[in-house]
Amino acid sequence: MFKPVELEIELFCRGMRIDSAAGRRITRTRAGLGSGLEIVIPAKTKDIWINVPVVEEFAKHSPFELHETDGSWYVADHRNGVQYRVTIPKEPEWYSRLTSSGVEMSRIGVLQGNYLGIYVSARCLYWASNISAACKFCTTGENVGTAEESRKKISDVVETAIAARDESGSIFTHFNTGYHYEEQDDRESMHGLKMCEPYVRAVREQVGGFIGVQAVPVPKRLFREYDQLIDAGTDHFSFCYEFEDPVVFARLCPGKAKTLGQQAFFDAMEYTAKKLGQGRVSGEIIAGPEPIEATKRGIDRIVNAGAFPTVCIFRPTIGSEMEHEPPPHPEDMKEVFAYLHQACRRAGLPVGILPIEVSLVVQPEETADLVEPLFADRVYAAKNWTLRQLAKPYVAWKTRAMVPGGRGLAAARY
Repeated sequence: MFKPVELEIELFCRGMRIDSAAGRRITRTRAGLGSGLEIVIPAKTKDIWINVPVVEEFAKHSPFELHETDGSWYVADHRNGVQYRVTIPKEPEWYSRLTSSGVEMSRIGVLQGNYLGIYVSARCLYWASNISAACKFCTTGENVGTAEESRKKISDVVETAIAARDESGSIFTHFNTGYHYEEQDDRESMHGLKMCEPYVRAVREQVGGFIGVQAVPVPKRLFREYDQLIDAGTDHFSFCYEFEDPVVFARLCPGKAKTLGQQAFFDAMEYTAKKLGQGRVSGEIIAGPEPIEATKRGIDRIVNAGAFPTVCIFRPTIGSEMEHEPPPHPEDMKEVFAYLHQACRRAGLPVGILPIEVSLVVQPEETADLVEPLFADRVYAAKNWTLRQLAKPYVAWKTRAMVPGGRGLAAARY
């Protein structure tokens, strides 16, 4: 029988068969990683949210199958007959509600755990070249303008974020954008960071909670834009570094390799980590397409930059150039995430301090059960537990409801 985190990894790697979507629509927004079924796995320390692959080809052959018995949901492993009880969060009612401008809210943002993900710009410019420079695993260019609005009004974003906060308990709004910078066009309005700023400012002033931004790094001479976003209310930056192996990076991320290079991500990581402090910047990599030893080196490199690693298990999303590639083996991924736990512990990174649940990845605090606990692990767990307790009043203040007509959380910062 699997531990909860082991089941999470197994489901990410093998997917799950379902007869229906269990009352939830399968959304295909942003990069496509959320194109699965949201479920919650009960666990002792905290429940685990996971967006399980169910529509990809590999999921049709999964040994795992979702079924309902006497009003409860179970994931059955047909290899050994073991059944795991899970819960399926109801689809938010606000998904089908219209904003004041007449746009369905699910076309503005989507819940992935208890965080609201919003892609704020037109489709990534890497999709615009005649010879595709787009990342081979991404479907943003297919989704923006079809499954979601290509241009999102600030008022629509605010209305959607308020609905997610009030009705779904969302405490984190995450903005992301594709590549929108051309060297020959130095207008700052074209940069992804500048595109995010008005949305960040509006959500900070009118919604509150925690706010994250994910955008490709800008040139060093424009690092002031990170300062401006922090002043606008950004709490967290994330950088999709993708792969450590330079050959794999160049092959699977041709646009990023040509226009940015790997080092640009670490320059931006180091700068923002110094500005915001430990635990508030993340480097995101994909595990599976490159050797796991390279992924481990990437984890160390992110930690050394002052950020914490967010490791995504490769999902061959429908519509991407890699949709027919196999997902990684669960045992390899368990080794990667055990290493992730050890790397975070060695660096003393605070993990799991804020009650933010992200269903697209195995979160660092979930990985402790993958290793035999040493004394250092127990000390690390105790430290993080203490930090969680100390953070509760701050979280409550940061996420309290806005006072109608007032500025409420406008001044809240990390």
